[in-house]
Amino acid sequence: MSFTVRARVSARQFAFQHRSMLGALDQSLSLLTAGMSDVRIVDADGRVHSPCALQAVLFGARAQETPRPVAQAA
Repeated sequence: MSFTVRARVSARQFAFQHRSMLGALDQSLSLLTAGMSDVRIVDADGRVHSPCALQAVLFGARAQETPRPVAQAA
């Protein structure tokens, strides 16, 4: 399967090809960390995914912790 990672910085746009979903996710997260904007992953069927959405597909939704009540001093 083919994945294209697209991102931009200022007026420049970049596109990178990957054969694996994991490789595309890894690069998309690296581009976000580097400060690029509009980072998207396009799959072979033309569906567009954000890095967060693709991470949820690969690894499942991250469970949120339930906050514990804080004991108040009397």
